This record gives sequence, structure tokens and C-alpha cells, in this order.
Amino acid sequence: MEKMPEVITLNDGSRYWEHTFEKFTAKVYVPVCDPVTNIVNFGFRAPYILVFEETKQTMDAAKNFAVQSGLAKIAADFGSSVVFIYPTCEGGWDKAPEDLFASLISESRISQYYKDGTAIMRDRFTGDWNGYFIRGAVLRTYLYGFGKSADYIAGHCLQRIQGDGLYGKGDITPAGCILERLSLIPAPANDARDIPVVSVGNSDTVNRALENSLDHVLIKNAADYTDDFRHFTGTFRRMMGNLEREADLDEMGMVCEPGFFKVPTSKDNRGDEKDTAEHNIGYVAYYNKRITEENKQVPLLFCFHGGGDSAMCMTSVSGWFRVAAKYNFLLISVEHHMNSTATEVMALLKHLKANYPVDSERIYSTGFSMGGCKSWDMFQEYPKVFAGVAPMSATFEVGLNVFGQEAATLNRDTVVPTFYVGGEITPLPELPFQAQKCIDRVRYVFDINHVKTGYDVKLEEKDNWKNPIYGIDGDVVYKIADPVRNSILTLNLFESDNGCCYTIFGSVDNQSHEVRHHSCENAWRFLSRFRRLSDGTLLGGKMDDIKDLYK
Repeated sequence: MEKMPEVITLNDGSRYWEHTFEKFTAKVYVPVCDPVTNIVNFGFRAPYILVFEETKQTMDAAKNFAVQSGLAKIAADFGSSVVFIYPTCEGGWDKAPEDLFASLISESRISQYYKDGTAIMRDRFTGDWNGYFIRGAVLRTYLYGFGKSADYIAGHCLQRIQGDGLYGKGDITPAGCILERLSLIPAPANDARDIPVVSVGNSDTVNRALENSLDHVLIKNAADYTDDFRHFTGTFRRMMGNLEREADLDEMGMVCEPGFFKVPTSKDNRGDEKDTAEHNIGYVAYYNKRITEENKQVPLLFCFHGGGDSAMCMTSVSGWFRVAAKYNFLLISVEHHMNSTATEVMALLKHLKANYPVDSERIYSTGFSMGGCKSWDMFQEYPKVFAGVAPMSATFEVGLNVFGQEAATLNRDTVVPTFYVGGEITPLPELPFQAQKCIDRVRYVFDINHVKTGYDVKLEEKDNWKNPIYGIDGDVVYKIADPVRNSILTLNLFESDNGCCYTIFGSVDNQSHEVRHHSCENAWRFLSRFRRLSDGTLLGGKMDDIKDLYK
């Protein structure tokens, strides 16, 4: 393990430190953030701000630049940092190795754990746990260059770059470059036209070369880092090598509101907080601005992320925030829910009801992977609270909770509308043809929801199943195309003995272990048909009404 750098803490609580690696020296300035950024993981949205210094400067000079330029403010807004880079070789940028950027990203992989709801980060460069909060997503890497360092970026980074990223080897091409005072004519690679570039103070010849070879170019006489980030640079991210445009929530009329609430730790907590008397639960609320202006209650949907994800990652990747915008409900994406029990989520619910116009009859739950298991917790432990659940892509054995422990209580008689979907080519056990626990979960839901069709499917007979995924077809089967992902969502609708449809089990071809917008929207169309009255009575779900949703 490399020696830890000395961390300097300033009077305002900000920190900075310096560390030297084989190919570069890194100076890191960590501004003071709002307390919520210490609890809600902004990592998926946090920009990785890399300033390639024109000449090697002091830490004080770097810190002053970060503050005066506005880069520190950008970092603070997302719980991130500003990282200054200079090559260790003699000759500076003129002699810097071609693979300096790839080496830098390899040193930048990040991990984290949580304590009292606070994200404790593994050091960006040394690998030690220290809580420096040096966040910044590789998929949002933005390079700032000046003079010689801008020339280096133009010569070596305006191309497709492979390296060690967050999830192993893959495309680490920057999501954006800000180039000031170039002295060479840039010649980006033909396969790198999608790299966004802000050209600052460059000649007409340089600007023409950039415009002719790149698809996204912003030409400026002088830099305005905060404004350029908000309206150009920061709107881009690179997912699995593909450049994407971030949704403009303001333009959509939506609010993204991070928050947290301290709850008593329940006896069945087996997460990192199990030995505490109380702990924080972080969350991110997404909603249309008008819901706080209108005197009208709206549905609430809890959303639980996958085991390696975060609240913001889940909503962005799944597109749930777009569904919330379209159908006007309150989306609450819960942060690191695996440290919180179903009982503690109920405590959070009370807080949310006190702060948002929540319709208590329309409370729902969804989740992906481990978040899907968390939604099964809601089905098992608090069935009379929820008007419906949509677990996706995961289940534990019936009776176990998200900790893999025996659930505090087990629903034995309360109908809960259920929409479940998994990927047909996933390597994980999500669907009945893959594992006995999935068969047992379907049978359990059939029993609770009084499905007229019995579920006596046997795993050892799967080669002879009529339906190769679930063993049996639904009473009604719909196949709904998702042209965006070139896949088909197959929905099996099962009728209960009272003529209602409370149960939909589905699968998606051409889908591995993932969650998709198409599935989420179709799940909401089903869930939103139900209400749960204060006495536990369930309203909605006539079979003909549910069939009409998907015709």
C-alpha cells in the first residue's frame, strides 16, 4: 500500500492533498458540500473534473483556481472534487506518455460503504478507506486543458480510449474536453466524432478544424466554467462507450430533491447500522414542480436500487423519473436501502407524508435486483400499506428478507397487486426456468392473490414446459415491442377467483440482468389501477380493465 498523503483541512472544512504516481502528480481539492451529499450518493451524476495544469503549480494556487473558476462550486454541488494533474517526466506535457490518461483512469476506480447513512469513500488514488469524499464518475470525465496541456489533450485524448474503468476493461473515452489556447490544429480520430469540446480563445483555423471533425463543439472567447458545465459539458455522459445526453429536469418541469431522515433502527436490521439506536436514510425525490403548487394529493412510488448501484443511478438508468414526469406521481428513490429494513422504510414514509402531498391510498414499491428483493419485503411485511409492488429481476426464497434472513413477518392472506419481470438471457436466477426459489415465489404470489390457475410447475420438467419461461401461460398473454432496445416484453396476466387481475408475471427477450424504461412504464400502468384504503381494502383490478391497458 502506498503511503497516505498528508491531508490539509482548511478553516472552512474544505480539504486538499497531493500524491505522486509513476506518470503523474495529482493535487486534489475537496470543497465543503451540503450535508445531504454526505448521505445521498451523487457518484453516478458527479463530474470527474480533471484539470491538466499548463505548468506545475502549488497546491494553494490550484485551490485558488478551483474556487475562482467556479469548478469548486460545481464539485460541491455534486459532492465531488477538483483534481489537478501534471506529468512526472522531464519536459512536462511535451514528453508526457501517450497513455497518461488511461493510467490516470486506472488509478481512479472508486468503491464505497456507508455508516449512519453517510457514504464513506475509498481513496481515489491510494485505495485506503478515509472518507475524503473524492467522488466523480468515470462516465462523466471532463478534461480541462490550457496551452501545452490543451495540446496534449487534443493530440492524445480526442480518440477512442480503452482502459480500466469502473467495471473493468472497456471504453474510457472522455465525456467532454475544454481546450484553451491551442497551438496546434487538432485532428480528432474519425471514430471519436462524438467527443464534446468547448473551444476557448482559439483561432478561427482551430475552431474550423474542430467543427469539421466533431459533432458537439461550443466556441467561446472566454471561459465561463459554471455556465458551460450547466448548459453544455455537464449535459453529456458516456455509458459503456456511448455518448448520451442527460435529461434537463428543469426543462421537463421536474424537481430532483435529495434528502434524508433519521429513523430508529429496528431489531431485525442486519446491515451496517444494526448496532445503532438510529440512523439516516437518504433518498432522492423526483416530481413535477406543479404538485407542490396544486392542492391535490399524488401517488408515491418507492424505488430501490440494485446492490452495486445508487438512488440516482437507478432512476437514471431505468428511466423511472420520466415515468414519474409523464404520469405525475412522487418518485422516492431510496439510498443504500440494504442498510434499512422494511420497518424503517415505514418510518421514512411518515416523514414523506409530512413533507409531500402523498395520497395514502396510492403507495407503491418497485426495485431492481437487490431492490427487487426489497420490494418483496414490502409484499411480505407491510402488504396493507401498499396498493401494488413491481419487483424486477430478483427474488430471495419466500420468507427471507433483503438481508437473506427470516422476515419479521410474512404476509399470508393480504392480496397485493404484483407486476414482476426479468431478463430471459440473464446469467442470474430471475425466472422460474432458472431456479426453484423463483418457482416458489410465483406459487406464493398465486396463493396470496387467489389466482384461479394453480401453479404446480416442477423445475425438473422444464424441458417439457408449455411456456419455456414460467411453465404455464397467463389467462391472457400480451407481447409488447420495445423498439428502443429491439426486444419484446411478454406479459402473462392471471385472473383471481373474484374476476380481477392482481398478478402479472413477465419476461423480456434480449435482456440480461438489467432494468429498462419500457418495463417500468408498463409496470406503472398496472400499479396505478389500484388503491389501498385505510382499512386495508383493495380497490381496482377488474380483468377487463387490466386487459385494456395492453391492447
